[in-house]
Amino acid sequence: MPDSNSVLAHEIDRDALLSVQARVNHLSKEVMGMVDDIVNSICHDLDAYMSYIDGVLSNTQEPVTDRELDDFVMNLSSLLYFVSDKQEKLGVEADVSHAVYREVYNKARELASGTVADKNTAADLAAQNEYIIYTVKSRAYKIIKSKVEAGYEMVTSIKKVLTRRITEYGITNSDIT
Repeated sequence: MPDSNSVLAHEIDRDALLSVQARVNHLSKEVMGMVDDIVNSICHDLDAYMSYIDGVLSNTQEPVTDRELDDFVMNLSSLLYFVSDKQEKLGVEADVSHAVYREVYNKARELASGTVADKNTAADLAAQNEYIIYTVKSRAYKIIKSKVEAGYEMVTSIKKVLTRRITEYGITNSDIT
């Protein structure tokens, strides 16, 4: 029988691996559900507007108008302002949840007996829920941050298109005179 503690065992227990994978998938779905709830509550309007912009830009039958581009810049900037504010508040929650995790971990470690490894194990187990909450808040913060950054990139791109169009109109008008 192979040593179950060996990193490079001669045989792989496929059933054991599938069981661990199923548990990880289940727990990941639970955590992602919590992350998605936070992200959706903060980014719902931004996501909807970005989808709207994508629809307008994808419509090859009707090119986007200057008026639409102006509206995109103004509306996106406003949405990003409010989402950024909520993102930073979520960052505070992530910081506080990390402090709570460390508090529970350190108290459990202090009360535990045995070797250093025993104390660390007891503390890890005692603070597992707090760590998951910290992870949820941190992951949601990072996802929202990436959406905000993508939104600002969209604003920048739209401004470049508007600037190019203004330049083209200037050239066209000067050609007429």
